Amino acid sequence: MKIRTTLVSSALVLGLALQAQAADVPEGTKLAEDQSYTFWLLDAIKSMDPQINTDVEGSDVLRNLFEGLYNEDGNGELVPGVALDHEASADGKTYTFNLRQDAKWSNGEPVTAGDFVYAWRRLADPATASEYAWYMELMQVENAPEVIAGDMPPEKLGVRAVDDHTLEVKITTPLPYFPQMLVHGSTFPVLQSQVEEHGDDWTDAGKLVGNGAFTLTEHQLGERVVMEKSDTYWDAENVVMEKLTALTINDVNQGLTRYLAGELDRVDIPAGQYPRLKKEYPEQAVSTPYNCSYIYMLNIGEKGPEALRDVRVRKALAYAIDRDIIVERILQGGQKASYNWTHWAIADFDRPELEWADKMDQAQRLEAAKALMAEAGYSRDNPLDLTLQYNTSEDHKKIAIAASQMLKQIGVNITLDNYEWKIHTDRMQNQDYDMARYAWCGDYNEASTYLDLLTSYSGHNNGEFHNDAYDQVMKDSKTAKDPQPLYQEAERILAEEMPIIPIYHYANVDMIAEDIKGLPENNVNNNWYGKDLYRIAE
Repeated sequence: MKIRTTLVSSALVLGLALQAQAADVPEGTKLAEDQSYTFWLLDAIKSMDPQINTDVEGSDVLRNLFEGLYNEDGNGELVPGVALDHEASADGKTYTFNLRQDAKWSNGEPVTAGDFVYAWRRLADPATASEYAWYMELMQVENAPEVIAGDMPPEKLGVRAVDDHTLEVKITTPLPYFPQMLVHGSTFPVLQSQVEEHGDDWTDAGKLVGNGAFTLTEHQLGERVVMEKSDTYWDAENVVMEKLTALTINDVNQGLTRYLAGELDRVDIPAGQYPRLKKEYPEQAVSTPYNCSYIYMLNIGEKGPEALRDVRVRKALAYAIDRDIIVERILQGGQKASYNWTHWAIADFDRPELEWADKMDQAQRLEAAKALMAEAGYSRDNPLDLTLQYNTSEDHKKIAIAASQMLKQIGVNITLDNYEWKIHTDRMQNQDYDMARYAWCGDYNEASTYLDLLTSYSGHNNGEFHNDAYDQVMKDSKTAKDPQPLYQEAERILAEEMPIIPIYHYANVDMIAEDIKGLPENNVNNNWYGKDLYRIAE
């Protein structure tokens, strides 16, 4: 499944403003009296702040509490959010967004272009210390690198309010996929008065003022998030769902048990159980491609093990892991074995031929791995000791155990290290690990969302991979008429340097209650919105 990502770039009018922007309920549908939706979260949400959040699960919540310039429909196509439409200049470097006049904050104040200006400046401002500050740079917003580096004040960022309902953005390089990037939570507006009045506490339930279809009424960290329909949302009359509840359950098997008991409307299917559940519950068990890649990130920086600075060791680790066993025997949910970084379903992307992936079978990869380890001075008699860190999940544990057994064959002794999500990510950001389970879910449906992450200037390059040739390829891709050959070259560099160990490309493997409708079915990003959901009567 591949989703179109680009829009006509001159004098663009989305032409979708008149379509239903909330729940599109077919005529004759009988709705249930209970319009609530309860979904599963594996981990506690680290932040409710759009400019601070880095988690996929956090994004699912923020998409309901806030609204950006554009949203996505069930097919991954852009539909109006706060912006009704936009125009782009002939050179593709100036975007003018026309904002709806009926958008309001949950306290009743109007949403203005100035709210976006404040949020974007706040994102780039070094004082905010956002891991996503680099997103402004990825969007090529004028002066973003200088603002992020502290060499220019945030006021110099290339975004301004022409008036309350007209937002102008200047970018340095034409990006065909620029509008698609605007569905990301880091670009959502925030209300300056609330941030300044409450400081870090502005995101607490009862204080948080958002402009989304729902308001935050309860947040018990690590337990639950409760959101209720906002009566100030511009399209509130078409929002059917009254209440969204997210329950944090660290055990995937317990999550499934609670789903089957009727406590949840959606839950991830634990590894290995999809075939059985598809037979027992054919209408509830679903598997679709999902824009995320699962890897082991290697700490090759100064704080990492010296052995991992040897490319022979890094390649050996990657070669020795049998991905087919992981996806076919452990996961069994439609995931695909991965030998590269970018997800196979990304629009317009074709993986280049890679020798270790395409010209070797697993037995040959294993022999090559042993030879590389011997060259580097390691063997079963002189093993390499490493720790493999993962966040709490029975599925991550199963994969880690399997990987450790595979690596033992080439003289690598793995100690498994398990932490809760916040500690896990904090340790990664501080380079306090050897190898770590990591997954990246694309911020938009274009290969650069993966490949930019491993540049030297990325805010998420927690493995400290720095490669001048790679950086140049990705910089060149921004001005290339066709960036796809450069994306392939970037993947070849990764295969040669192996700063990460690709494991598999995700599929969304879920149990979804039959009476819940409106979730996306053909959106590789799986961006869902509570305003689109409704529960039908049984």
